[in-house]
Amino acid sequence: MDLELRHLKVIWAIAEAGSLTRAATGLGLAQPALSAQLKRLERSLGGELFVRGQHGVRPTPLGELVLDRARVLVPAVTELQEEARRFSQERAASSRLPRFRLGGTHGPLLGGLVDRLATEHPEAPVTTYTTWSNSELAALLVEGRIDYALTGVCGESQPPCSGRLVWREVAVDPVFVMLREDHPYAARDEVALGDLAEERWANVPGDGCFAECFAAACARVGFTPDAVYETDTASCVHLVQVGRAVGLCRATFPPSPGIETRPIAGSPLMWRHVLGWYPDSPAAEAGSSALDHARAAHEQAAAASPSYARWRRAHPRA
Repeated sequence: MDLELRHLKVIWAIAEAGSLTRAATGLGLAQPALSAQLKRLERSLGGELFVRGQHGVRPTPLGELVLDRARVLVPAVTELQEEARRFSQERAASSRLPRFRLGGTHGPLLGGLVDRLATEHPEAPVTTYTTWSNSELAALLVEGRIDYALTGVCGESQPPCSGRLVWREVAVDPVFVMLREDHPYAARDEVALGDLAEERWANVPGDGCFAECFAAACARVGFTPDAVYETDTASCVHLVQVGRAVGLCRATFPPSPGIETRPIAGSPLMWRHVLGWYPDSPAAEAGSSALDHARAAHEQAAAASPSYARWRRAHPRA
């Protein structure tokens, strides 16, 4: 893993907080997700960066070395980003042509938002960038490299950098399961999570708390997932199609050959779609319009999913 500026910011935040829990709160991450990210950084850098103790964490000699560099690099690059953002804002204001640089996680809503913006603003440039990392999207917003981030968070979790960015809720959906079309439970209206205790699972990656929330939901009904294949969407679909796993998906997941999506009884897992932007950027002026388009894209995706349309009719207050 290549070391990036966002990684230095994470290391600095942990050192300043003196605790993984406090640092995770400040970064808008779940503590297990931050711990996993720190372990990946430590493997990449060749040793431990912090010593964990009863009263928090303190830097190791390697951690002090990295922090010495971070205290120089992060402010310098942040200043450069601010200057570049001001320059871009001045250029955008002088051209009077709207610009839509969209970042997002993989899913049908990003495509729907692109289509709606391109239709309403045919002369405006619309570009996209996708990643599995919400933290990366937040950093790109702060750095002025994208105008809007369309992503999601688990349950009531907060998006990253909530104190510096504007985040608005697009919609809240239950998490569904993907089943092979001839699966014994594919004909049910909904599937109890406990009935899938013997299955293997497929899910897309992410740096939020969804994996921990899924494990907790399984524990509440008495089992631990046998295996979770964390991979891209196409591979998840393939694993379900060949009967190797059942998948976790958003309720707006589009119909796919050989697959049925079904709600989980009791909706133990929820997914909150959010749209974010930097408050002092030109994008902030059009934020309400972009949010309306994102919500319309969600409604379009929800209507295109027969199983989700049925669920919504059965749960009109949801």
